[in-house]
Amino acid sequence: MEAPRHDTRGIVDPPGLLSHVRFRRHEPAEPLRRHVEWYWFIDWDLPEPYASHIVPHPSVNLTFQWDEDEGPPYGEVTGVALGLYTRKLTGRGRVCGAKFRPGGFRPYAPDAPVSRWTGAALPAEEVFPQATPDTARSVVTPTTDTARAAALDAFLLAAPCAPDPQADLAMTLVQRIRADRTVRRVSDFAHAEGLSVRSLQRLFSAYVGVSPKWVLLRYRIHEALEQAGTRTDIDWATLATDLGYADQAHLIRDFTATVGVTPTAYAQGVR
Repeated sequence: MEAPRHDTRGIVDPPGLLSHVRFRRHEPAEPLRRHVEWYWFIDWDLPEPYASHIVPHPSVNLTFQWDEDEGPPYGEVTGVALGLYTRKLTGRGRVCGAKFRPGGFRPYAPDAPVSRWTGAALPAEEVFPQATPDTARSVVTPTTDTARAAALDAFLLAAPCAPDPQADLAMTLVQRIRADRTVRRVSDFAHAEGLSVRSLQRLFSAYVGVSPKWVLLRYRIHEALEQAGTRTDIDWATLATDLGYADQAHLIRDFTATVGVTPTAYAQGVR
């Protein structure tokens, strides 16, 4: 089943990306949805190189990729990227990815904290021994999305996944931060959830890979990026207040540090 496609949070210049690649999302098999948010597929056939830019979510991704001019298909596990993620696309290729829910990857790799993968990309076989080159080929070579999704389903349904209440708690807490704009201070949030700040920080390090403050700031930037790319009447001071910033200057500072340009310059460039 194809997943909702309208949410482009995190994509820098969605119209630019979508004019260069075919981008789709699909739901995983029902038993996997507890840990996997969605599958995402990208195909491209470019006469000239194109660089895509993403402000990543606090999620681990498993991808199977094929750059047809550069070699055979391969698998990769990518931890949470702390800064702007840039990928240069050339020639023909495709990516079939599974985006784990924040906190949902640890049951598949219980021997290490998720922070071990933060900022890193490594061969999938180092985390999933069964992610062989043949597996990568079976995922990326089918011509239909249905077949690719079925191959990802088969791979992940066969992978060991130990029940873990702490993973469930981490996923719940991240979702609350994502959905509730009234969450503005980590200390207040921890208290409301019956946790100490230190316990919350340890939980996020082990199961999300980044701190609760980082998650809070990242979702603020995603919202600001979405607003800047879709609206022409933004009151930046009001938006800063709505997102929990002390003032407009703090929003501009965080946005510029993450995206590389000011919110106003980004909005003008996209339009």
